[in-house]
Amino acid sequence: MTIVPVKSDGLDASEVSWFAALCSDDYRYLGVPDPALKSSWEHCSEIVTTAESLGFRNMLCPSSYQVGQDTLSFVAGCAPITDRINLLTAIRCGEMQPVMLARTVATLDHMLKGRLTLNVISSDFPGETADSKYRYQRSREVVQILRQAWTQDYIEHKGEVYDIARVSADPAKPYQQNGGPLLYFGGYSPHALDLCAEHCDVYLMWPETKDDLAGRMKAVHERAAQHGRVLDYGLRVHMIVRDTEAEAKEYAEELTSKLDDEYGQMIRERALDSTSLGVSHQAKNRELADKYGYIEPHLWTGIGRARSGCGAALVGSVDQVMSEIEAYRKMGIRAFIFSGYPHLDEARHFGEKVLPNIKTCSLPHEYGRVPATTPQTPLGAGDRR
Repeated sequence: MTIVPVKSDGLDASEVSWFAALCSDDYRYLGVPDPALKSSWEHCSEIVTTAESLGFRNMLCPSSYQVGQDTLSFVAGCAPITDRINLLTAIRCGEMQPVMLARTVATLDHMLKGRLTLNVISSDFPGETADSKYRYQRSREVVQILRQAWTQDYIEHKGEVYDIARVSADPAKPYQQNGGPLLYFGGYSPHALDLCAEHCDVYLMWPETKDDLAGRMKAVHERAAQHGRVLDYGLRVHMIVRDTEAEAKEYAEELTSKLDDEYGQMIRERALDSTSLGVSHQAKNRELADKYGYIEPHLWTGIGRARSGCGAALVGSVDQVMSEIEAYRKMGIRAFIFSGYPHLDEARHFGEKVLPNIKTCSLPHEYGRVPATTPQTPLGAGDRR
């Protein structure tokens, strides 16, 4: 019995994703920039193709104003070099006029032949500090406009942020059918939970104790139920897996062995989401952890000393990590987004040691979003009107 009802009830597989380090996030030692691991096209695209070859089913492509790769440009570049892995593409709502964003999303989805998933982001823009309520209202309206583009013949919207006159949705029709690309969403404030409950498909969580995760799932489900909806749930967490627990813990200590805490604080504060409620919860985890940084026997918070956002890692042997993943599955978590430092090496560690033991799936395919043949859209096999 899962903690709460989930949309993928009965699904005996998990969507297992890796992480593309697009935003200056690839370190060998946390807090020590490594010139060989810059967020270049060459390096980041190798992470994607390696993850695909190992059997990962999705790839989180983040968005941030830091040195690295622009998300939408990067995903477009990945289309011709991949053919199986989905691309979980961060869209920072409001960054692009919503109707034009819908057109861009449709283009990417056709390029990827239905392998596009979207991560809805509501953070501030560079140089902007906006009220939380406004940011989530902006995101809500962007999502509403996208939904119209995917399900209606015309887009027409009059809201607090956007006023869109009636325009044809033909240029914005995606490859995916039955509702368009899946929307993944992470956020902790009441405004965030309301947006996710009403409009999104997969609620993403950062690592906390299992009791805290269960409470978060219940809170989201209660809001979703008010709209007659049932969601799926995902967990974003780092990985350090080795043949033995001792080796894994030794590597965790090595990873932070050259970290200057003042520099680590600077890294955390430069992120666009550094003052969010979710980030504050990650900081609280570090405060509650034991002297070695563990908040649960295998959940280590040391990563968060030099990283905003997701700030903890599962640390252990193959069997221990498998047991943790199975425990999360029993709670009702169906989407996992893993990562590790350096991301390319750790993708291989996890992909070779753990991934072969997990039955994986693609949630867009399980949801019936991806057609078996090219759809009758203007960018596909349909008529251009």
